[in-house]
Amino acid sequence: MARNLVRTSPFADISRFDPFRLDPLRSIDELMRDLTMLPALGGLETEPGIRLDVEETEQEFMVKADLPGIKKEDIKVAIDGNLVTIEAQTATETEEKLAGRLVRRERYAGQQYRRFSLPQDIDDKGAAASYDNGVLSLKLPKKSGSVGKTLAIK
Repeated sequence: MARNLVRTSPFADISRFDPFRLDPLRSIDELMRDLTMLPALGGLETEPGIRLDVEETEQEFMVKADLPGIKKEDIKVAIDGNLVTIEAQTATETEEKLAGRLVRRERYAGQQYRRFSLPQDIDDKGAAASYDNGVLSLKLPKKSGSVGKTLAIK
């Protein structure tokens, strides 16, 4: 008695991973499985954004921005009223060698950019910036007489 077995390829259900595919009917389990595959993409890493800490006192705002590996000359800070802009030019190069032979070399050049507003205008004449060990520190004194106003609703 012969049994008729249908053999299918073990790869029949495999589909190519597309991180940009949006399917509203896809289950959460599939989505989480796909997200765990992202580190396997390796070369598709993006540069991290500029991370900030902002503290406020009666007289000033103190901002600390993480900019590791960036030269002081490649950082620009602009102040316009209560709007603060931080720009940083980045360039990295990695090289891997195996037994003296070049196996892989990758370069990245780009710009990191962060713009945020504060609740009060800044006195740009008294503002100061310093950079040490990858941390940009800003002292931004508040402009006198520019305290916000609360309106009564009639």
